[in-house]
Amino acid sequence: MKAPTPQPARDVVRARLIEVAARLLATEGPDAVTTRSVALAAGVQAPSIYRLFGDKDGLLDAVAEHGFASYVAQKPPVDTDDDPVDGLRAGWNLHVGFGLENAALFRLMHTAKRTPDGQAIIASGTEVLRQRVRRVAQAGRLRVPEHRAVALIHAAGTGVVFALIDQPDDERDETLADLAWEAVCTTILIDPRAAEPFRPAVTAVTLRAALPDLTALTAHESALLGDWLDRIAESGHQVPRPPAP
Repeated sequence: MKAPTPQPARDVVRARLIEVAARLLATEGPDAVTTRSVALAAGVQAPSIYRLFGDKDGLLDAVAEHGFASYVAQKPPVDTDDDPVDGLRAGWNLHVGFGLENAALFRLMHTAKRTPDGQAIIASGTEVLRQRVRRVAQAGRLRVPEHRAVALIHAAGTGVVFALIDQPDDERDETLADLAWEAVCTTILIDPRAAEPFRPAVTAVTLRAALPDLTALTAHESALLGDWLDRIAESGHQVPRPPAP
Protein backbone atom coordinates (compact mmCIF):
# COMPACT_ATOMS: atom_id res chain seq x y z
CA MET A 1 0.00 0.00 0.00
CA LYS A 2 1.40 3.34 -1.06
CA ALA A 3 2.13 5.70 1.84
CA PRO A 4 0.30 9.07 1.73
CA THR A 5 2.29 11.99 0.41
CA PRO A 6 3.44 14.14 3.33
CA GLN A 7 1.99 17.65 3.46
CA PRO A 8 4.57 20.32 2.55
CA ALA A 9 5.98 22.13 5.57
CA ARG A 10 4.69 25.47 4.22
CA ASP A 11 1.12 24.13 4.12
CA VAL A 12 1.46 22.71 7.63
CA VAL A 13 2.58 26.07 9.02
CA ARG A 14 -0.16 27.88 7.11
CA ALA A 15 -2.85 25.56 8.45
CA ARG A 16 -1.46 25.90 11.97
CA LEU A 17 -1.55 29.69 11.81
CA ILE A 18 -5.17 29.67 10.56
CA GLU A 19 -6.17 27.25 13.31
CA VAL A 20 -4.54 29.38 16.01
CA ALA A 21 -6.00 32.62 14.67
CA ALA A 22 -9.47 31.06 14.54
CA ARG A 23 -9.13 29.85 18.12
CA LEU A 24 -8.01 33.26 19.37
CA LEU A 25 -10.88 34.87 17.50
CA ALA A 26 -13.39 32.52 19.11
CA THR A 27 -12.05 32.66 22.66
CA GLU A 28 -10.75 36.21 23.00
CA GLY A 29 -12.34 38.21 20.19
CA PRO A 30 -11.03 40.10 17.14
CA ASP A 31 -8.71 42.41 19.09
CA ALA A 32 -6.74 39.40 20.32
CA VAL A 33 -5.84 38.34 16.78
CA THR A 34 -2.56 40.15 16.19
CA THR A 35 0.41 38.93 14.19
CA ARG A 36 2.46 38.74 17.39
CA SER A 37 -0.13 36.77 19.38
CA VAL A 38 -0.85 34.35 16.55
CA ALA A 39 2.83 33.72 15.84
CA LEU A 40 3.58 33.19 19.52
CA ALA A 41 0.69 30.75 20.01
CA ALA A 42 1.62 28.88 16.84
CA GLY A 43 5.29 28.65 17.80
CA VAL A 44 6.60 30.45 14.71
CA GLN A 45 8.27 33.76 13.94
CA ALA A 46 6.00 36.69 13.07
CA PRO A 47 7.59 37.13 9.60
CA SER A 48 6.09 33.75 8.67
CA ILE A 49 2.65 35.36 8.67
CA TYR A 50 3.79 38.03 6.23
CA ARG A 51 5.41 35.47 3.94
CA LEU A 52 2.31 33.25 3.90
CA PHE A 53 -0.54 35.76 4.04
CA GLY A 54 0.92 39.16 3.17
CA ASP A 55 -0.30 40.80 6.38
CA LYS A 56 -2.78 40.38 9.22
CA ASP A 57 -5.74 41.11 6.94
CA GLY A 58 -4.60 38.31 4.63
CA LEU A 59 -4.54 35.95 7.61
CA LEU A 60 -8.06 37.00 8.61
CA ASP A 61 -9.26 36.47 5.03
CA ALA A 62 -7.87 32.93 5.23
CA VAL A 63 -9.63 32.36 8.56
CA ALA A 64 -12.91 33.50 7.00
CA GLU A 65 -12.35 31.15 4.05
CA HIS A 66 -11.68 28.29 6.45
CA GLY A 67 -14.88 29.19 8.31
CA PHE A 68 -16.94 28.97 5.12
CA ALA A 69 -15.34 25.61 4.29
CA SER A 70 -16.20 24.27 7.76
CA TYR A 71 -19.76 25.52 7.44
CA VAL A 72 -20.33 24.05 3.97
CA ALA A 73 -18.86 20.70 5.07
CA GLN A 74 -21.60 20.46 7.71
CA LYS A 75 -24.41 20.72 5.17
CA PRO A 76 -26.17 17.33 4.88
CA PRO A 77 -26.76 15.76 1.44
CA VAL A 78 -29.69 17.29 -0.39
CA ASP A 79 -31.67 14.07 -0.85
CA THR A 80 -31.60 12.81 2.75
CA ASP A 81 -35.03 14.25 3.66
CA ASP A 82 -38.28 12.71 2.45
CA ASP A 83 -39.97 16.11 2.66
CA PRO A 84 -38.04 18.80 0.73
CA VAL A 85 -39.39 21.49 3.05
CA ASP A 86 -37.85 19.63 5.99
CA GLY A 87 -34.56 19.82 4.11
CA LEU A 88 -34.91 23.58 3.78
CA ARG A 89 -35.64 23.89 7.50
CA ALA A 90 -32.62 21.73 8.35
CA GLY A 91 -30.42 24.05 6.30
CA TRP A 92 -31.91 27.08 8.06
CA ASN A 93 -31.28 25.55 11.48
CA LEU A 94 -27.69 24.74 10.52
CA HIS A 95 -27.08 28.29 9.32
CA VAL A 96 -28.51 29.91 12.43
CA GLY A 97 -26.87 27.42 14.77
CA PHE A 98 -23.45 27.84 13.16
CA GLY A 99 -23.73 31.62 13.41
CA LEU A 100 -24.69 31.59 17.08
CA GLU A 101 -21.97 29.11 18.00
CA ASN A 102 -19.31 31.03 16.06
CA ALA A 103 -20.39 34.64 16.41
CA ALA A 104 -17.02 36.32 15.85
CA LEU A 105 -16.17 33.98 12.99
CA PHE A 106 -19.59 34.48 11.39
CA ARG A 107 -19.13 38.25 11.49
CA LEU A 108 -15.67 37.91 9.95
CA MET A 109 -16.96 35.55 7.26
CA HIS A 110 -19.38 38.23 6.09
CA THR A 111 -17.04 41.22 6.28
CA ALA A 112 -13.63 39.89 5.20
CA LYS A 113 -12.36 40.23 1.64
CA ARG A 114 -13.27 37.14 -0.36
CA THR A 115 -10.52 35.38 -2.25
CA PRO A 116 -11.24 33.41 -5.45
CA ASP A 117 -11.02 30.18 -3.44
CA GLY A 118 -13.36 31.66 -0.86
CA GLN A 119 -15.83 32.66 -3.55
CA ALA A 120 -15.79 29.11 -4.89
CA ILE A 121 -16.52 27.70 -1.44
CA ILE A 122 -19.40 30.14 -0.94
CA ALA A 123 -20.76 29.24 -4.36
CA SER A 124 -20.74 25.55 -3.45
CA GLY A 125 -22.75 26.29 -0.32
CA THR A 126 -25.24 28.41 -2.27
CA GLU A 127 -25.59 25.60 -4.78
CA VAL A 128 -26.74 23.27 -1.99
CA LEU A 129 -29.45 25.79 -1.11
CA ARG A 130 -30.44 26.07 -4.78
CA GLN A 131 -30.79 22.30 -5.01
CA ARG A 132 -32.97 22.24 -1.89
CA VAL A 133 -35.19 24.98 -3.29
CA ARG A 134 -35.37 23.12 -6.60
CA ARG A 135 -36.69 20.03 -4.81
CA VAL A 136 -39.39 22.13 -3.17
CA ALA A 137 -40.35 23.57 -6.56
CA GLN A 138 -40.47 20.12 -8.15
CA ALA A 139 -42.86 19.04 -5.40
CA GLY A 140 -45.20 21.89 -6.36
CA ARG A 141 -44.70 23.66 -3.04
CA LEU A 142 -42.90 26.83 -4.19
CA ARG A 143 -44.95 29.95 -4.91
CA VAL A 144 -42.10 32.23 -6.04
CA PRO A 145 -39.32 31.80 -8.62
CA GLU A 146 -36.43 29.71 -7.36
CA HIS A 147 -33.83 32.49 -7.52
CA ARG A 148 -36.06 34.73 -5.41
CA ALA A 149 -36.59 32.01 -2.80
CA VAL A 150 -32.83 31.41 -2.60
CA ALA A 151 -32.13 35.13 -2.19
CA LEU A 152 -34.81 35.57 0.47
CA ILE A 153 -33.73 32.56 2.52
CA HIS A 154 -30.11 33.70 2.41
CA ALA A 155 -30.92 37.30 3.31
CA ALA A 156 -33.32 36.39 6.11
CA GLY A 157 -31.05 33.71 7.56
CA THR A 158 -27.96 35.89 7.62
CA GLY A 159 -29.90 38.89 8.88
CA VAL A 160 -31.46 37.00 11.77
CA VAL A 161 -28.05 35.67 12.84
CA PHE A 162 -26.61 39.19 12.93
CA ALA A 163 -29.64 40.40 14.88
CA LEU A 164 -29.20 37.61 17.44
CA ILE A 165 -25.44 37.89 17.92
CA ASP A 166 -25.81 41.64 18.42
CA GLN A 167 -28.14 41.02 21.36
CA PRO A 168 -26.65 40.50 24.84
CA ASP A 169 -26.70 36.82 25.79
CA ASP A 170 -29.09 37.39 28.68
CA GLU A 171 -31.50 39.37 26.47
CA ARG A 172 -31.40 37.20 23.35
CA ASP A 173 -34.80 36.55 21.82
CA GLU A 174 -34.68 32.80 21.20
CA THR A 175 -37.93 32.90 19.20
CA LEU A 176 -36.66 35.34 16.57
CA ALA A 177 -35.20 32.68 14.26
CA ASP A 178 -38.43 30.65 14.33
CA LEU A 179 -40.54 33.73 13.63
CA ALA A 180 -38.28 34.69 10.74
CA TRP A 181 -38.53 31.18 9.30
CA GLU A 182 -42.32 31.27 9.52
CA ALA A 183 -42.34 34.61 7.70
CA VAL A 184 -40.11 33.21 4.96
CA CYS A 185 -42.33 30.13 4.61
CA THR A 186 -45.45 32.27 4.32
CA THR A 187 -43.83 34.18 1.48
CA ILE A 188 -42.28 31.37 -0.56
CA LEU A 189 -44.21 28.17 0.22
CA ILE A 190 -47.63 26.76 -0.58
CA ASP A 191 -49.41 25.12 2.34
CA PRO A 192 -50.67 21.75 0.99
CA ARG A 193 -53.40 21.71 3.65
CA ALA A 194 -54.93 24.97 2.45
CA ALA A 195 -57.12 25.23 -0.61
CA GLU A 196 -55.58 27.93 -2.77
CA PRO A 197 -56.93 29.33 -6.02
CA PHE A 198 -55.24 28.35 -9.25
CA ARG A 199 -52.19 30.53 -9.78
CA PRO A 200 -50.47 30.38 -13.19
CA ALA A 201 -47.27 31.72 -11.61
CA VAL A 202 -47.08 28.79 -9.16
CA THR A 203 -47.67 26.30 -11.97
CA ALA A 204 -44.95 28.02 -13.98
CA VAL A 205 -42.51 27.72 -11.06
CA THR A 206 -43.24 23.99 -10.73
CA LEU A 207 -42.90 23.28 -14.46
CA ARG A 208 -39.74 25.40 -14.65
CA ALA A 209 -38.14 23.19 -11.99
CA ALA A 210 -38.93 20.07 -14.01
CA LEU A 211 -37.73 21.52 -17.32
CA PRO A 212 -34.12 20.18 -17.11
CA ASP A 213 -35.49 16.62 -16.94
CA LEU A 214 -37.81 16.94 -19.94
CA THR A 215 -36.50 15.09 -22.99
CA ALA A 216 -39.34 15.75 -25.43
CA LEU A 217 -38.01 19.19 -26.35
CA THR A 218 -34.97 20.33 -28.26
CA ALA A 219 -32.41 22.53 -26.53
CA HIS A 220 -33.81 25.56 -28.35
CA GLU A 221 -37.38 24.69 -27.39
CA SER A 222 -36.37 24.15 -23.76
CA ALA A 223 -34.64 27.51 -23.64
CA LEU A 224 -37.66 29.23 -25.17
CA LEU A 225 -40.11 27.53 -22.81
CA GLY A 226 -37.84 28.31 -19.87
CA ASP A 227 -37.90 31.99 -20.78
CA TRP A 228 -41.70 31.97 -21.02
CA LEU A 229 -42.07 30.19 -17.68
CA ASP A 230 -39.66 32.61 -16.00
CA ARG A 231 -41.72 35.54 -17.25
CA ILE A 232 -44.98 33.99 -16.06
CA ALA A 233 -43.47 33.16 -12.66
CA GLU A 234 -42.10 36.68 -12.24
CA SER A 235 -45.34 38.32 -13.36
CA GLY A 236 -47.23 36.63 -10.54
CA HIS A 237 -45.10 38.35 -7.90
CA GLN A 238 -44.65 41.87 -9.19
CA VAL A 239 -45.89 44.69 -7.00
CA PRO A 240 -48.74 46.46 -8.83
CA ARG A 241 -48.01 50.01 -9.88
CA PRO A 242 -50.35 52.70 -8.59
CA PRO A 243 -52.66 54.17 -11.25
CA ALA A 244 -51.44 57.27 -13.01
CA PRO A 245 -52.91 60.50 -11.61
